[in-house]
Amino acid sequence: MNKIEGLKVKIFADGADKNGILDMYSKPFIKGFTTNPTLMCKAGIKDYESFAKEILSHIKDRPISFEVFSDDFAEMQRQAMKIAAWGDNVYVKIPITNTKKESTAKLMKDLAHAGVKQNVTALMTLDQVKVATNALAGGPAAYISVFAGRIADTGCDPLPLMNDAVAILAPYSNLELIWASPRELLNIFQADDIGCHVITVTNDILNKLGGVGKDLETFSLETVKMFYNDATKAGFKL
Repeated sequence: MNKIEGLKVKIFADGADKNGILDMYSKPFIKGFTTNPTLMCKAGIKDYESFAKEILSHIKDRPISFEVFSDDFAEMQRQAMKIAAWGDNVYVKIPITNTKKESTAKLMKDLAHAGVKQNVTALMTLDQVKVATNALAGGPAAYISVFAGRIADTGCDPLPLMNDAVAILAPYSNLELIWASPRELLNIFQADDIGCHVITVTNDILNKLGGVGKDLETFSLETVKMFYNDATKAGFKL
């Protein structure tokens, strides 16, 4: 059976709930953190900077990514420089394009030359991986986040693409590939099998880690008991 202790892939917790983030921070197997404006919006966060700095007051020794939220390249750069100044463990998330489908490659290069650690996000094709790799090569440490879960949502198997992405990044010691938007716990082990460096995982999936390695006969019986007990509790009769 798979065991969490033997994994080489680094698990990053993905979320925007302060209590959930700090709970995951207490777990040594969580090696970093990511969030994004959508998660922060859903969590009801109104003050982006105050939330980020509050989290950073607790988390100083593991990488954490915060995203720019402008559609204008000059403003993206201003936001990126400001975010980067919040801490040495901060990575700035830059989308692979803006909403007009204009490439952020030049921005990535400029930020890399300025020493900004980046997490290029929302990639779904190998051409995008190559663009980000070329822009970030030779710069400071950076992540390239391929949204494997969203690729799977289209009915396509993301594994071949992720395998190829690992190979593209292999010559660059400053770059790490992130398996983003996983849909199930199995994705952690798939990412590990192909040599992906990092996987970002939401708390609802992380909370299933207690089931890793569970005997399937036992799991089957527990499921039967759950159905029986819930039917009894509901008072169903035929």
